[in-house]
Amino acid sequence: MDFIVVIPARYQSSRFPGKPLTVIDGKSMLQRTYEQCVQAVDKSLIYVATEDQRIVDHCRLLDIQVLLTSDHCLTGTDRIAEVADLVKADYYINVQGDEPLFNPDDIKKIISRLDTYPGEILNGYCSITDERQYRSKSVPKVVFRPDGRLLYMSRSPVPGNKGLDFVKGWRQVCIYAFPFAALKAFASEKDKTTLEAEEDIEILRFLELNYEVRMVELSSESIAVDNPEDLTDVLARLKEDAIKI
Repeated sequence: MDFIVVIPARYQSSRFPGKPLTVIDGKSMLQRTYEQCVQAVDKSLIYVATEDQRIVDHCRLLDIQVLLTSDHCLTGTDRIAEVADLVKADYYINVQGDEPLFNPDDIKKIISRLDTYPGEILNGYCSITDERQYRSKSVPKVVFRPDGRLLYMSRSPVPGNKGLDFVKGWRQVCIYAFPFAALKAFASEKDKTTLEAEEDIEILRFLELNYEVRMVELSSESIAVDNPEDLTDVLARLKEDAIKI
């Protein structure tokens, strides 16, 4: 399959303004995300998509391909859909710019599934290993069929049980693969769909538009930075990795 990798990088984040340019141990969050991507695919296949000239300037300084998109995209996926109007491909691999420590092999695994599930939307997941993640409203939790097709995704602790205890769970890993046609259908909606808006999880728009989403098990190494407080976990991981070296 013909594909490109796109990193949506929005400066005006409501929960964390300026997040892509936040410096983490000497490098911006966006730079760290990009450096993980180039370990998986050639840099000629990687684009940053942003609405802000500051991020454009930052990318050009680092010799990163960057596209300036509109400032009225509802979600990062809508931004990817704008990229699809500028760069043609069969698939658009979306890597979130706020997961600076993800495993590059996860991109390779998603790409390896494109021919297995042609035309399907792919998304990553991994097991939840502690109750804090299970209870966190920053962590989208995943429920899927035995064959891997997504049933639902929520910021609430699911799957639940009568005792409301943490027994098991799975969380989203924010690497996606979108076929061109599905992206255009997604972007044709001018407002967020009902469940998408309620949960603030954009992948739900595809379910509400009657698309299937295939979940692919990936590593548990990624740390999503949804709020400034999440940087503590990233810095701790960097410190651990430095000690191992």
